[in-house]
Amino acid sequence: MTDITQFTTTTLKEWIEQKADTSLIPVQEQTKKLLNETNQAITVLREVCESLLENSNKEIEKRNMKVYNRARALNKLSQIFIDRLDKLSIPEQITYDTVNKYSIEAQKTIIVTEIDIKNWFPKISPFFIMDRRKFLTVYDKTKQTFTTLHEFTTKEYVKTKTLQETIHLINDLKNLENKATNIQTEIQNIQNERTPIEEKITNLEQKTAELKTAGPIDQLNLITNEIETLNNDLKNNLRHLQKPFIKMQALATSGGGGGITPDDLRVINIYLDNPVEALTIEETGYPTLKKILEKLQTMLKEDKLKLKPDKARKSEQTATELLTKNTLNEPQEKSKTLTTKRQQLLTSTHMDEIKQNLNLYEEQIEQLKARKTSIEAHENIKKRELQELQTDINNRKRNIERNITEAFTKTIQIT
Repeated sequence: MTDITQFTTTTLKEWIEQKADTSLIPVQEQTKKLLNETNQAITVLREVCESLLENSNKEIEKRNMKVYNRARALNKLSQIFIDRLDKLSIPEQITYDTVNKYSIEAQKTIIVTEIDIKNWFPKISPFFIMDRRKFLTVYDKTKQTFTTLHEFTTKEYVKTKTLQETIHLINDLKNLENKATNIQTEIQNIQNERTPIEEKITNLEQKTAELKTAGPIDQLNLITNEIETLNNDLKNNLRHLQKPFIKMQALATSGGGGGITPDDLRVINIYLDNPVEALTIEETGYPTLKKILEKLQTMLKEDKLKLKPDKARKSEQTATELLTKNTLNEPQEKSKTLTTKRQQLLTSTHMDEIKQNLNLYEEQIEQLKARKTSIEAHENIKKRELQELQTDINNRKRNIERNITEAFTKTIQIT
């Protein structure tokens, strides 16, 4: 079973830096030395090219036709050499990638310059022989310097590439972990801000519930429920009058007679919609309803409402009971009592105070919930940011672990 060495980011950074001291730093120092030599070689070669340029200019100015064309060719070629050398820029930051890129560019410069020398120097011959020899001597030294740098980069420096990349990855990982820690702190601060708001909301909701379930509001709810129950019972008791009443309304509206007045129509509407209200506003013994019922009986006898026999019979039976047995006396008394109690509760000073408190609490709850929603949205954004960051951290850890295994044949785990 393979031994796995566990590291934190901090301990791994210390371990990898010790490895760098023994492998990366010597390589980088040798690279700096080779780059300095290369830079010096380029400087010397450029000076030789400038000498070629200056000497060729002198021959051009002499207008000697035997030398003129060769001098112009050498002049142009010298300027091309200088332009190429000026494009080579020693990297400021020494890494494998920057040095390798520079080495490749230098090799390209060697290749195209070699081609130019083979193509043009024979054409310039036999003139400028001393200048050409001096150039070739310096050029060969420069080429050897470039070759040495290229071989060192491809054979030696490449070995430290993984190590150098891993150091950068570890530094990035450390920065990401610090960022994750900061975000976790932000989330904790947000939660600390949200908690007291939730406590305030809970407290206000409890106060609201207490006001609604105790005292006048509780009594009001009980009475309202009683009125609703009584109203449903009355509608059920008067159900056989619903169709005849509607027929009476239609007949009166179309001018069919029957002695139904506008006041009668208004009372009929109330009895159809809200019997408790109708009985409350009626005088004791519901005289207005009785008058309407008497008119209904007359219409039923005259068959003006055109009801089916069964409906007509049930309507007549209900009307008779209400007229002769006063079956609504007790519900009417109860309706008046409940309505009076309800009105007294609604208009009481205590009720006004409770309503004001309820409105105040509900407004505060709404404001606090809006604030809580805003905080939660901010918290969710931070949590998503932390989750994405954690995914990035885990991916970098796996990359570092693979690099260490490849570079040092060592299996590690970053905790």
